[in-house]
Amino acid sequence: MTRPDFDEIIDRTGTHCSKWDDMKGAYGVCPAEGGLAMWVADMDFRPPAAVQRAVEATAAHGVYGYPGAHGPYLDAIAWWMANRHGWKVDTGWILTTAGLVNAVALAIDAYTRPGDGVAVMSPVYHAFGRVTRAAGRELLELPLANRDGAYRMDWSRWETMLTGRERLLILCSPHNPGGRVWTEAELREVADFCIRHDLILISDEVHCDLVMPGSPRHLVTAAAVPEIADRLVTLNAATKTFNIAGAHLGNAIIADEGLRARFKARIAALSISPGLFGMDMVTAAYSPEGAAWADALVEYLDGNRRLFDEGVNAIPGLRSMPLEATYLAWVDFSGTGMSPAEFTARVERTALIAANHGASFGRGGETFLRFNLATPRAHVAEAVRRLKSAFADLQ
Repeated sequence: MTRPDFDEIIDRTGTHCSKWDDMKGAYGVCPAEGGLAMWVADMDFRPPAAVQRAVEATAAHGVYGYPGAHGPYLDAIAWWMANRHGWKVDTGWILTTAGLVNAVALAIDAYTRPGDGVAVMSPVYHAFGRVTRAAGRELLELPLANRDGAYRMDWSRWETMLTGRERLLILCSPHNPGGRVWTEAELREVADFCIRHDLILISDEVHCDLVMPGSPRHLVTAAAVPEIADRLVTLNAATKTFNIAGAHLGNAIIADEGLRARFKARIAALSISPGLFGMDMVTAAYSPEGAAWADALVEYLDGNRRLFDEGVNAIPGLRSMPLEATYLAWVDFSGTGMSPAEFTARVERTALIAANHGASFGRGGETFLRFNLATPRAHVAEAVRRLKSAFADLQ
């Protein structure tokens, strides 16, 4: 495999790109004026060459009918899980959804009723709360404890917060936006909590391939605590790992027949099925060539992480949470003594950087911004330079 050129600057403006084309409307940061897009969680990198070849082959065929014969696609998913994560998956357990947020929404629809409670560990990926509220369910935010600059589960506090209406717990593993890789002991505690309170566990593991060197190994919840299989739905996708979010494909992997039947019924009722190009992209990505590309990607992201953290942590009042996984830096501005409006204005109006507002991730995120580091290193270096300049009066 030719080594990927992650340093290549690719102009994504004018390509229906949410990250670059929508940032002016969302943040007032304009790409034409030098703005940097560090918000939406996709990468500014081309996917593996195998993915591009698969797309070109499908296009060259020239007939785009209903896709079928899903065997190679399902086999590729099972191969990846076995070879990268040591988890043996029966292809009959795999249900395909229109992306991971759609999978979360389907789980809420399948396993709860209006008025039921859905618990999340906050701050957490904002789409969990959005789809929960949109479905007419009650969102319960269980606040993570920030201890020594990293998130920890706070079981004694959480035990007192449940209302009895909760039916689901959504786990983000690895955690977004905090970047934690949960340990086996923590996953067992999650399982015990769910068993104790009769909760179905939705384990969103979309960032599982993006673990930084030197960090703990990601453990698939289903493999780490197999005794919870009767109440576990694992969500995964190739989209984050290979930058193919536009394929809008995700997977719910459910070993328990009863849980799987309920989820499958909602897919059937809403007539959700995978698209032709997306299946070809995933099949090509989940391969030895894709694995080598993913290894090179993580090495590059680790370099971006070290560059960003060194620069940001040198600014008085700013602290980037140690990033064990994902490519999303979670920066705490509380040490500046500034209000969220003030530090956000400096980032957006002075530094011309669009970063996700911490409050959108829920309780505990108010003093943070989330920065996407999956961009050419020159952009990361420029972002650090601009942040140092924007907060120069603190230095």
